[in-house]
Amino acid sequence: MTTVVGVFNSFSDAKRGVAILRSLGVPESHISILAPGTSDARFEATLPAVDAEQPGMGRAVGGTVGGAIGVAAGATVGAAAATILVPGVGPVLAFGLIGAALFGGGGATAGALAGEALEEGIAQGLPHDELYIYEDALRKGRTVVIALADSDPVAEQARTELSRAGAESVDAAREAWWIGLRDAEQEHYANQGGDFKIDEAVYRLGFEAALRPARRDQTYDQAAANVEAEYRNDSTKAAFRHGYERGLRYSRYIRQLKESSRA
Repeated sequence: MTTVVGVFNSFSDAKRGVAILRSLGVPESHISILAPGTSDARFEATLPAVDAEQPGMGRAVGGTVGGAIGVAAGATVGAAAATILVPGVGPVLAFGLIGAALFGGGGATAGALAGEALEEGIAQGLPHDELYIYEDALRKGRTVVIALADSDPVAEQARTELSRAGAESVDAAREAWWIGLRDAEQEHYANQGGDFKIDEAVYRLGFEAALRPARRDQTYDQAAANVEAEYRNDSTKAAFRHGYERGLRYSRYIRQLKESSRA
């Protein structure tokens, strides 16, 4: 499975993206939409009410509701929809199994959606390491379409067509996210006596490493063995550690900011 992601400025644009993916032969069960700022009222207005609720998911519209989603969203996107409370983001409307399963640790019960509903190949292909990019897009009010293509050629064609439809790629979204942080990180690192121009690449590796779901809330020392296995020699460099510690602070700050706004 190859991941295809498109970040759209509006939900209506995202619906067109889903239609494109379906026209390319991507199965509905391999497509998901994540939309921000979903209130119970908006959720109930979006889909007909169906009596179903999964423990830990908050309000859910479950069962087989592909047809209902097709009417409401303009394209079917799998067999589940749920409102999910994602720490640091807030309520998110997830159409399809993939998006809901991705945020299983953030308010939804992953097993309730991923379990038997997701075939093993899909579960293994979930792009967990890019969660912080999706979260950033959702915080900015954007809508994310995630799909798993069966082959590289289909994935490449899907990316091309989504781009033509106005989607930003996950790589472009990642760069925009970093550009928004870069000046503050450069100033901080310079105050610590570091040369950001020389060390930025390694510093950024550390920063992003702290945001991976498997390491969230883990200090550098707690995650040392894990990061060494993934980043090898880079993980032992001072710039990497500085970046990791700043990434950890950033993650905690974002979540605290959201919690404060809800208080």
